[in-house]
Amino acid sequence: MNLIIRNTSGQPIYDQITAQIKAMILSGELAPGDALPSMRALAKDLRISLITTKRAYEELEREGFVETVPGKGSFIAQTNTELIREENLRQIETHLSACIALAAQAGVTENELHEMLSLLCKGE
Repeated sequence: MNLIIRNTSGQPIYDQITAQIKAMILSGELAPGDALPSMRALAKDLRISLITTKRAYEELEREGFVETVPGKGSFIAQTNTELIREENLRQIETHLSACIALAAQAGVTENELHEMLSLLCKGE
């Protein structure tokens, strides 16, 4: 698993791990039943604390993306289409919020935004 950790990022390391694994699940790169590296192995590979990887895995499990089997490890949970839809909607909302903030800085009106969105949806 190829995870990239940026110490200069304002985002906590466990959150970076969680976000990247979620993205791999949502893209299909990680499929239901796939094993994740052990917490110790991931911590060693990334040169971070075991506590950090544990927190990331616990977060993924709490959100339903990962299942942990005691003595066997952590695995990608069976696909829950509603969970994936909610995560995608959350990501869309984040991106749209950033776009709206940028548009406000540039003085773009609400009508202009609607027009741009309409053109993008039509593929123009």
